[in-house]
Amino acid sequence: MKVKDGMSQVVLSVGPAHTLRQAARMMSAQRVGAAVVLDHERSGIGILTERDILNSLGANEDPDSELVADHRSGDVVFASPDWTLERAAETMVSAGFRHLIVVDKGEVTGLLSMRDIVRCWSGSSAESAVGSASRLD
Repeated sequence: MKVKDGMSQVVLSVGPAHTLRQAARMMSAQRVGAAVVLDHERSGIGILTERDILNSLGANEDPDSELVADHRSGDVVFASPDWTLERAAETMVSAGFRHLIVVDKGEVTGLLSMRDIVRCWSGSSAESAVGSASRLD
């Protein structure tokens, strides 16, 4: 199975001037754990994850004044849509992160998370097990 088969094609993007609270609200509304940061001034693509926001809050920083630009990860590893899910998982594990930005011909085409990989690998049997468990409650 390939990255393109498991990635989310709807990608939330935030700007570097958004506050962490604004970014957190957008991430929460979209039910995602990461947002792509498009920073045309710094020429590059970054990523803001829930962990970045959590670290800021844990350091007692004000989410209404802290900017995405100061908390995003800029040293991003990009995946190709044609990578195997195994390669993507190995990359995530070895680098210690849970999201990969998927780029094709210089354009962001998706986002792949560890959750996406697990969902692909577990298949429909896991979905039916979850459905059965919820009916037991």
